[in-house]
Amino acid sequence: MLKRSFDLVASLVGFVVLIPVMIIVAVAIVLESGWPIIYRAERTGLNGVPFKIIKFRSMRSAPAGAHSHHSGDDDPRITRVGGFIRKFKFDELPQLLNVIFGKMSLVGPRPETTEYTKLYTEEQMVIFSVRPGITDEASIVFSDLGSILSGGDPDELYFEKVWDPKMELRMKYVHEHSFTGDLALIFRTLAAPFSKRSSPE
Repeated sequence: MLKRSFDLVASLVGFVVLIPVMIIVAVAIVLESGWPIIYRAERTGLNGVPFKIIKFRSMRSAPAGAHSHHSGDDDPRITRVGGFIRKFKFDELPQLLNVIFGKMSLVGPRPETTEYTKLYTEEQMVIFSVRPGITDEASIVFSDLGSILSGGDPDELYFEKVWDPKMELRMKYVHEHSFTGDLALIFRTLAAPFSKRSSPE
């Protein structure tokens, strides 16, 4: 109850305070690459129920037949505005609406695509017992994910370098999370874009 109450109040306040920033981002997207401003994608949420995650669009449309769940910093589809908002995580700001409507939490395991969650083991299914979050420990450890996924097939690199440690961090959060721990993760997330800390291999 405390977690949900905090999520609701903090996300409402954050959304109102950040409206000017979101307007600037929206205008910049339109001026560079037109509409749409928002990107919606299906993710698996609490109790394994799918929902639509909301982000500011940071890429051009993929060519016909192209299909990739991830992208590296060298992806030619990423716009100049998209690269900037990804670096500072401004593309995630619309997810405050996901939090307000109860589909996400400010802190929790980052939600995966339904295609990927079908790969979860029985042990990993525990991740569905909490709301997915805008940020978590894995988001901080892999804050330079775009760099890690550059130079090759991003989906292959994701499974090779990120999947296993990310799943471990997700399950650790489910078993050990606390309100004070969530607050610490929020502050660490705000500092992450300005840190030179590199992610582990």
